[in-house]
Amino acid sequence: MTLDATLRAQRLAFNTELPVSLEARKDQLKRAVAMIGDNADAFCDALSEDFGHRSREQSMLTDIASSIAPLKHALRSLDGWTKRDKRAVQFPLGLLGARAWVEYQPKGVVGVIAPWNFPVNLVMGPIAGIFAAGNRAMVKTSEFTPRTAALFETVSAKYFAPEELAFFSGGPEVGKAFSELPFDHLIFTGATGIGRHILHAAADNLTPVTLELGGKSPVIIGKDADIARATERVAIGKMLNAGQICLAPDYMLVPQAQEQAVVDGLKAAVSAMYPTLLANPDYTAIINDRHHQRLADWVADARAKGATVEVVNPGGEDFAGSNARKMPLHIVRDATDDMIVMQEEIFGPILPVRSYVGGVDSAIDEVNRRDRPLGLYYFGPDETERRRVLDRTISGGVTIDDVVFHVSMEDLPFGGVGPSGMGSYHGFDGFKTFSHAKAVFKQAKLDVAKLAGLKPPYGKATMTSVRRQMK
Repeated sequence: MTLDATLRAQRLAFNTELPVSLEARKDQLKRAVAMIGDNADAFCDALSEDFGHRSREQSMLTDIASSIAPLKHALRSLDGWTKRDKRAVQFPLGLLGARAWVEYQPKGVVGVIAPWNFPVNLVMGPIAGIFAAGNRAMVKTSEFTPRTAALFETVSAKYFAPEELAFFSGGPEVGKAFSELPFDHLIFTGATGIGRHILHAAADNLTPVTLELGGKSPVIIGKDADIARATERVAIGKMLNAGQICLAPDYMLVPQAQEQAVVDGLKAAVSAMYPTLLANPDYTAIINDRHHQRLADWVADARAKGATVEVVNPGGEDFAGSNARKMPLHIVRDATDDMIVMQEEIFGPILPVRSYVGGVDSAIDEVNRRDRPLGLYYFGPDETERRRVLDRTISGGVTIDDVVFHVSMEDLPFGGVGPSGMGSYHGFDGFKTFSHAKAVFKQAKLDVAKLAGLKPPYGKATMTSVRRQMK
């Protein structure tokens, strides 16, 4: 079916089904779990083909298990999420028998525009909240991962009718047409620049939008931080998926006296985890030639503008002579604001390390003069310093003494702020994002309008009511 026809069919099926029972929602969630679990090997194969090489174990961890976990979390939590949310009513209506509550209703048909970096997880994560809320879904997959997209189209038909869940692939023209559909909600995960176009397209239909974007997520190394532990954890987060993560550590801010120790710690950690890279099955390739060239150009730009670039290549391998699109970690020192690596989200294994003097406030100022990031990471045992970082910076989320981990906590909302996104999902917050919170008020049997002075002719009761509300 075409995009328009699918939307019409899903909306008709949704309106016909209302109200969407808990049993129907749980059935959809269970089928979604089965779709991913039954086809895990096929998805891992497709992911590796799309990337040029991707670790099967990594794909199982970051795309298969991390897709099934939120679906099962929604299954376990759905009974509690859908309960009527009782609210207070103003005095004395409660005493007279009036009641108020919120009911969470599904919105209808939700559009999902998914990225290429985790092309299974970043489809199924939103689907968990969409199905839990009782909606239907249409998904636009990334043209950069065509084998994964084709597999979704093939296997989804075995588990879902197109009136429940439908997948569409294609290039920018399909994405443009998809974003212009009058969905009941639209969620986009991807680059900030494209997010602006999505928001413009949705505005014509007054479609509510959740944008999960990115930005330059900083790491702040505080005073007395354990450098060996901090650098190992930063290295794990930066090298996972070859840095192609919206929450990857994008640059580090370290006390000037600790800069060399941090660089040495990063090198040691990466060398221990990846003693070689080209033939290492654990290390992922850059998604395509264009992105590989982009990263190489940004390194060249930094070097040309005075940066010192230290390449972590413990095996002494010849990357220039390889067509594997694998790229070692490039640590960029002396990075300045006129370098592209300090202007754009890197999305690859390049890590600027900048020093600060004068205490953590200098690092905070550095963060605050840039766009608000999707994630922020602080390492250090000093509670006063930690509190200052939390209070004086604004970011989508924070992980303390590690990186990225807050995204995997199902009971925490995940989302950005400002240029790094709007709205959030995951867990109950995702359920609420994809639900309409409908206010319901049940009036008392008494003539409340007369008692409150709302019924003409106005008089003493009216002014008594006015004075009560103005207290």
